Amino acid sequence: MSPNPVTDLGAYLKDQRQQAQLSLRQVADRAGISNPYLSQIERGLKRPSAEILQAIAKGLAISAEQIYVHAGILDALPEGGTPIDTRQVIKNDPRLTDKQRKALIDVYDSYVGD
Repeated sequence: MSPNPVTDLGAYLKDQRQQAQLSLRQVADRAGISNPYLSQIERGLKRPSAEILQAIAKGLAISAEQIYVHAGILDALPEGGTPIDTRQVIKNDPRLTDKQRKALIDVYDSYVGD
């Protein structure tokens, strides 16, 4: 039987909170959510939205990406932690024309820079 992602996420959040030596109330206040709601998330009773997870990340002073990975919203980096080279993937996609490749890379660069 595979693990329950909601329960695993709750356990992860509780562990992060305890490692930061913060009370449930402190994290809830920092995140701008109710104490009972955070408690339900930690116990695996509620599945929070990405926005709530981002607020909790802010309350815990950790990256939202870490939480998104545990929630199953994002995939973890491949083995070795090397990020994907998006420009290279676009350049190598045989389904795209040269004009489409250039347009996609221009749009990508406008968001993340060179």
